[in-house]
Amino acid sequence: MAAITGQKSEGDRKHPVDETLPPFKMFTSGLQHVAAMYAGVVAPPMIVGPACGLSATETAFLMGASLFTAGIATLLQTLGFWKVGAKLPFVNGVSFAGVTPMVAIGKAQSPEHALPIIFGAVIVAGVLGFVLAPYFSKLVRFFPPVVTGTVITLIGVSLLPVAFNWSQGGNAKAPDYGSLTNIGMAALTFLIVLVLRRVLRGFLQQIAILLGLIAGTLIAIPVGITHFSAITKASLIGFPTPFHFGAPEFDIAAIVSMCIVMLVCMTESTADMLALGRIVDRPADERTIEGGLRADTLGTAISPLFNGFANSAFAQNIGLVAMTKVRSRFVVATSGLILIVLGLCPMAASVISLVPLPVLGGAGIVLFGSVAASGIQTLATAAMEKGDNALIVAAAVGIGLIPIAAPDFYHNLPKDLLVVLDSGISTGCLVAIVLNLAFNHFGRRDAEAEAAEAAHGADPQIPQQPARGAVDDSGEPATTPAH
Repeated sequence: MAAITGQKSEGDRKHPVDETLPPFKMFTSGLQHVAAMYAGVVAPPMIVGPACGLSATETAFLMGASLFTAGIATLLQTLGFWKVGAKLPFVNGVSFAGVTPMVAIGKAQSPEHALPIIFGAVIVAGVLGFVLAPYFSKLVRFFPPVVTGTVITLIGVSLLPVAFNWSQGGNAKAPDYGSLTNIGMAALTFLIVLVLRRVLRGFLQQIAILLGLIAGTLIAIPVGITHFSAITKASLIGFPTPFHFGAPEFDIAAIVSMCIVMLVCMTESTADMLALGRIVDRPADERTIEGGLRADTLGTAISPLFNGFANSAFAQNIGLVAMTKVRSRFVVATSGLILIVLGLCPMAASVISLVPLPVLGGAGIVLFGSVAASGIQTLATAAMEKGDNALIVAAAVGIGLIPIAAPDFYHNLPKDLLVVLDSGISTGCLVAIVLNLAFNHFGRRDAEAEAAEAAHGADPQIPQQPARGAVDDSGEPATTPAH
């Protein structure tokens, strides 16, 4: 009948993830993703550069290199090849997890050796992660809704302090940090985004964040917090010369540190892929996660060639997908191309940097809050009426909030442990996984069978039906064997 009428059957329709949009919509939606993650990409090199003794000019070069390599990693993730890439609307960029150990390496080494040692360690970590990806992806069976919902919620909540910091100005040492002007601009942008989402329809509603950022930036010009100096100083073309800071060097301590960072990034990316898969209605299975992790780690291994750092998924862009409902991976691939152009054209990159951080912070509150809301929606499917699942969420969220609520909580512990403990997403994820295993996997069926026998006086030699709510080793409801 479908052939006679000329209509496409359900099986012939493309999934929204694989759809392409008209060129203008593709570009503006991709630009919106870049605007949402730009500050997150350039922040790590802004921190690591001075720690390694770089001048302002060299730090700007490092920022351009980070944009360029983020674009490459995003293309690997969205378009993919062979068994590389999750092929989801997934933005990749410089991971914040590596900032603390890289700063420590930079301060411990002389300026001429700091970056080469960091780059050497990142290459080894990326290669190790690529080899481990097929094995790491098998952990997906330990991410049921009670775990993924907890992690998604923590991702959103963990990102909110970033938005709050941007709203105050971004630099705690600046004299206007937390000023009424900065907070007022953040609040105004926040309201503009909400109003635009309420009154606009169709495509314009989908790019409400981008329109809000443009409106906030224009309003910030007479206020005096939009600065154009970056454009006047930027050159038109600037290719990130391979090994600009020297050939990579390999130091055992630095390699161990960055390999730990890589494992943390892989854990967070796995949780992010599971979250995004639910949001776009294409659940991330083992093959998807394996491909996504390969893209992360291959992008990480390639990045040092162009003076970049370890790459991983950007959770803030998951919030953008959740809010706009634009699920096409080709939109995000377009953002990857834009990032590459920005890396090759410092002047174009400086145009994006015109958006004041308070304006970005106001929009970020909506974005990151959307991620947390998606996590809560996932938890609604996690059988929370079971006391054990509620306990898992309570414990994991509580532990995951420690680095946010009390940043110095772990300050007396070994610095190597801080790579994991300072990430609320990583600690919360690990706690949720371990408790889910303890309560919903190991020994669960035996304990419930014994309880049933004690209650009904059953003969242990007679096969019994599983107790209501019992789960098997996969965390799924147990089934009654056929007789």
